Amino acid sequence: MNLKTPYAAVDIIIELIDRPDRPIILIERHFKPLGWAIPGGFMDYGEPAEKTAKREAMEEIGLEVDLVDLLGVYSDPDRDERQHTLGLVYIATATGTPKAGDDAKAVKVVNVWEIPKNLCFDHDRILRDYLNHRHYGLRPRLD
Repeated sequence: MNLKTPYAAVDIIIELIDRPDRPIILIERHFKPLGWAIPGGFMDYGEPAEKTAKREAMEEIGLEVDLVDLLGVYSDPDRDERQHTLGLVYIATATGTPKAGDDAKAVKVVNVWEIPKNLCFDHDRILRDYLNHRHYGLRPRLD
């Protein structure tokens, strides 16, 4: 019997609703893997996923968020090069100016048509799913 289990993580696609076109927030990671990503982090034992999302947003970008929807669950064993990570991805809204904190080296506010390519982890896929949901009301495929 395999006693190893995936690590649980939460990622948050944060729309800034006090700006035109509802841009989203990306962070530049301070630790490996380096690069741009949507904010998020690992759940603490005994912590609900929703609380993790709000905590990680405050720690990484200094903003309180309102969770709007659960975009999906991402569980490909190769999504994180460090270990098998199960990711719950929320869509949230916020207002204000994000500031890099915790393990975020920098913060970038981007319009959805300016999202950079080659993000960390599987965040390219997640943001494609998000754009299909945002623009067309489609949910991520379960395959």
